[in-house]
Amino acid sequence: MPELPEVETIRRSLQPLLAGRVIKSILVRETRLRRPVNVQRLRKWIQGHAITALNRRGKYLLWEMDNGSRLLIHLGMSGRLGYCAGQEAMEPHTHVCLCLDNGAQVRYRDPRRFGCVQAVAPNERCGLLQGLGPEPLSVEFTADYLYDGLRGSRRSVKAALMDSRIVVGVGNIYANEALFHCGIAPQRPAGALSREEWKRVTESVIRVLRQAIRKGGTTLNDFRNGLGEPGFFQADLAVYDQENRPCRRCGRPIRRMVLQGRSAFYCPACQK
Repeated sequence: MPELPEVETIRRSLQPLLAGRVIKSILVRETRLRRPVNVQRLRKWIQGHAITALNRRGKYLLWEMDNGSRLLIHLGMSGRLGYCAGQEAMEPHTHVCLCLDNGAQVRYRDPRRFGCVQAVAPNERCGLLQGLGPEPLSVEFTADYLYDGLRGSRRSVKAALMDSRIVVGVGNIYANEALFHCGIAPQRPAGALSREEWKRVTESVIRVLRQAIRKGGTTLNDFRNGLGEPGFFQADLAVYDQENRPCRRCGRPIRRMVLQGRSAFYCPACQK
């Protein structure tokens, strides 16, 4: 699943190409996504309007329009958003095509159809964005915030980092990596961490996310940015998907366990 660095990479790759462009028409080839595509709302609020900016909230892309509306896109498990000149043949599983005033197109492709393409009217409260925690790269994401909010919690520290109500965008890959780099075992109860340990966690999360963004995200299967280019952070992965491979610090085999239904990778010697 694309996580914060991948979504931010897509945003940065598309922003200079889309700012100021008008969406002349919208072609919807399949409405049956995880949340059904409302074609009428897309054409009412998005079609015919200019894109003023591309923003991101957690794993959601938000296209700001000149009429105050927003186009909200979530890539789900396998979604891809690509910019093309408009002459290329449609790839299979291309469900939504946004045709621009310069003849180019932005195409949403999603084989598993777990994503979302939704128009948000001006001044409308979007339920998908309600109740989200702070951005991990914002000033609100601090050790004090986590220590105070999770005091006494028995859930694992990894599960807490992946809860979008606590902090947005830190998915499985980056939670595993951040916990390795700060030396904390993923199964430890979040409520047992000291304030100093949370300081190490927050610093590690921020450092890993920034590095992943610089590398263009992680391409394990088919992730591409808006220009069709892969990411390169997978070369830096220390524990994620490294089961039985030697730890780059101590040489002990990396282990895997399942926490709250998700794989957790860790070094039993380096993470306490």
